[in-house]
Amino acid sequence: MTAPVVTTTYSLLPHPPTTALRPLPSLLRPSLVARLGRRGGRTALLRCAAVSEVAPAASAVYGALLLGGGAFAYVRSGSKGSIYGGLSGSALMCIAYYLMQSPDTKAIGDAVGFGSAFLFACVFGIRLYNSRKLVPSGLLLVLSLGALGVFYSAYLQDKV
Repeated sequence: MTAPVVTTTYSLLPHPPTTALRPLPSLLRPSLVARLGRRGGRTALLRCAAVSEVAPAASAVYGALLLGGGAFAYVRSGSKGSIYGGLSGSALMCIAYYLMQSPDTKAIGDAVGFGSAFLFACVFGIRLYNSRKLVPSGLLLVLSLGALGVFYSAYLQDKV
C-alpha cells in the first residue's frame, strides 16, 4: 500500500494564477524560515551557531587592532587623541572579553562589545565622511562594522 502524495504550493501573489504553481525552494518554506534563527522577531546577522564562541576571539583581535592602530598613529603623527582612542577601545574590548568568559555574564559582554564597536563605527564613519580618505578611516569602519555584526549575532544567540 502506498501513501498518497501531497503537494503544497505557496503563492506570493494575491490571486493564484490559472496554471499550477511549483513549490518554492526548501529554503523559502515558512516552517524552515521560522527555524532559522527567528527570536522575538529579530534575526541574527550571522546564522552560524558558533558565533557565540567566536565573539571573545573577535573582541581580543579587535581590541589589539585598535591599540596597535592608535599607537601607530601616535608614533607617526604625534596624535594624542589616537593613542587615547586606541587605549580606550582596547580597554573596552578587554572588559567585553572578560565578561564573555562566564556563561552568566556572556550576554553583557556581547552588549559591551556591541556598544563599543558601534561607538567606533560612528567615529570612523564621521572621520571617513570628513576626510574622504579610504585609509585608515574606511578600513577601520569596515572592521568596526564586522565586529558590530559579530557582537550583535552573538548577543542574539546568548540572550535566549
